[in-house]
Formats: sequence, C-alpha cells, structure tokens
Amino acid sequence: MKCIGNMVVRMLDLQELEVFLIAAEAGNFSEAGRILHLSQPAVSRIIQHLEERFALHLFERNGRGVRLSDAGQAVLPMVRELVLMARRVEENIAQFQDRVVGRVMIGCNTTAGKYLLPGLIGRFRQKYPQVYVDVMYSSQDVVFAKLHETEIDFVLTSHKPDDYSDLTYLPVYMDEVVLVVSRSHPWAHHGVIYPDDLLDVPIIMRENDSATAKTILNSLQQHDIAPEMLHVEMTLGSSEAIAIAVEDGLGVGFVSRLVALRAHAHNRLAMVSIEGLDLRHELFFVRNRRVPMTPSKAALWEFAPRDIEQMQVNTDQTHKG
Repeated sequence: MKCIGNMVVRMLDLQELEVFLIAAEAGNFSEAGRILHLSQPAVSRIIQHLEERFALHLFERNGRGVRLSDAGQAVLPMVRELVLMARRVEENIAQFQDRVVGRVMIGCNTTAGKYLLPGLIGRFRQKYPQVYVDVMYSSQDVVFAKLHETEIDFVLTSHKPDDYSDLTYLPVYMDEVVLVVSRSHPWAHHGVIYPDDLLDVPIIMRENDSATAKTILNSLQQHDIAPEMLHVEMTLGSSEAIAIAVEDGLGVGFVSRLVALRAHAHNRLAMVSIEGLDLRHELFFVRNRRVPMTPSKAALWEFAPRDIEQMQVNTDQTHKG
C-alpha cells in the first residue's frame, strides 16, 4: 500500500485484473472460471471487489452472461496492456531460471481441431507443466478477428481468409473428409462408390460455410455435380451430430476422418471411398506476426507440428493394424 496525504491507496492486483480481462473476453463468468481454473462464485467475488474499489460497474449482468459497461470498455485496453506486460515480465524472468512459464490461448474453428487439440495440449503440458493452454471454439470470423486484435495467440484452422495480411500459416495436419454410412447400408459392404451414386441417396451435410462442406462441394463440381443436384436431407452444425444421424439411418454423411475413425473403431459406422474424389484439406497453425513470440508461445509453435505429425503417423498405423 502507498500513503498519499491521509489517503491509503492500494496497488492494483494483477490477478484481479487478469480475471477482469478473461471475463470481458469470455462474456461469461462461468467460462472465465473454466479458463482460469476458478469457480464461478470466485470470479464473481473478484469482479465485485474490483467494482467496489473503483466505485464503478464494470459489467452489465443479464440472464445468460455479462457484457462490459461503458466504464469497463474504457479500461479494457489498459488492463489488457498491463496483464500482457506482466506476463512478458514473468516469462522473461523465467528464462534466466531455465523455466518456460505463461498462458497461451488457441482459437479453433474446425472439427478436426477439436479432436487434435486435447491430446496436443496434454502432451505439451507434460513437457512444459508451467504453461497453461486454453482453447476457444468459435466461428472462423470470430477466431480470426480475435487473433488480429491479439486477444488470442494462435488459431488452428483450414481457412486462409483474404482479410488479414499479417498472419503466418504453419501446415500441421492433412485432414480428409470421408463418407460414412450405417452398418446396415448396402454401401457398407461395397466399400467404394462413384460420385454419381451420391445423387440417389439422402445426404446429411454440414453448413455451407464449413470446411467440410466446401471441400465436398468443390470436389463434386469437378465431376460436374452441382450442389442443387444433391438430395440434402438435413444440415447439421457438427460432425458428431452427423455421425449420430447416419447411425440412426437418416442418410449418408460426410465427416472429418478423425470423427469417422472413432465411430468406425466402435463398430458404429462404415467408411466408404468415392472413386476419383480428393476430399483432403490442410490444417494450419496460425499466428499474428505483428506480435512478438514469448518463450511459451515459441515453445508451442515449435512443438505443435512435430506432435501432430507423430499423432497422425500413430493413427494411420493403428487404423492399418
């Protein structure tokens, strides 16, 4: 504490400011607690304490979440700068002690990423236990906007938007969209079909702006099959939902190979090849090159491609076996 005249001013608490920052970015105290490994009541108490100290409402509460008040929006950029600077200080001091510490945030907008990231993060933290890695799953527009605004550190994606020129793309994984059918479907015994065969069956698809749908539709157009020629029975927002619908016999569907392999391993679905169709798409680890790499971020940037490559080799060997 510091005395000024008869007034006692308590220095700002960086931990409280970090809670404010994460809560502001998450828009939800529960999600902020998950990221920070705190309970929702603990996050609420810290925010309330900050508001009492400032004699200002920093958030406006509503039934489903929170949003910044005008005062909260005004202080957010300064708080972000303070927290980021404090993290850099901690990370750089740790270098002199041969430690790598810090916090890294990854944005993800692909199904394959949801399957890749948990294992990647677990193995990374075995090597760097003092680096905390959080993941935000959201749409392409959201994750790239946050990467551009330096609110997150990396993005795992198959997209390369034209809107941003300051991004570096690191290829890390070759995903493949595969056709899955129920075990009772005739194609389950054939194993291979031709593109024209898709015109005769109900298909369950991802939404048109998803990487899965774009890969399928682009490949089919090379075989003179336009989107309107397909009998799309329904559109679902996740590959997991498509797998369940296919398993229930509602149609055939396209999902990431990682989803298909898991369902196939549990004997729930069969994978079917399509003659002449290339349904592969590359996944990239992306960073904003305007932002300096801290030791923890550099460690993950170097670790991710090697780890994912080894994971893909292990997956292929297991599937062949």
